Amino acid sequence: MTAEQLADRMRVSQPRITALEHGEAAGAVNLKTLQRAAQALNCTLIYALVPNQSLERMVRDRALQVAAERLPAVEHTMRLEDQALPLEARKSQLREVADALVRQAPRSLWNHH
Repeated sequence: MTAEQLADRMRVSQPRITALEHGEAAGAVNLKTLQRAAQALNCTLIYALVPNQSLERMVRDRALQVAAERLPAVEHTMRLEDQALPLEARKSQLREVADALVRQAPRSLWNHH
């Protein structure tokens, strides 16, 4: 289909179709315009966000990050009291805190820290 034919179907000028094509290539076209083009082409516009990893992995990674942000204050206090944990125990503690966060699934897990 030519730009002129699509313009006729969308009831716009041919230069608007050229602008649409350039806007799409630049990532600057809006969804309403894409929807109109899809209808003119007898198509369905599908707009989707697709995770780059499983949702379970995303939650687990975030829980580990939050746990890692929380534990240094506890570790500092323990060192001051001469109760510092060995590396393996600290790793285990990190996993336990992350596991608890995953089980609780608090919305605050996604707050930016």
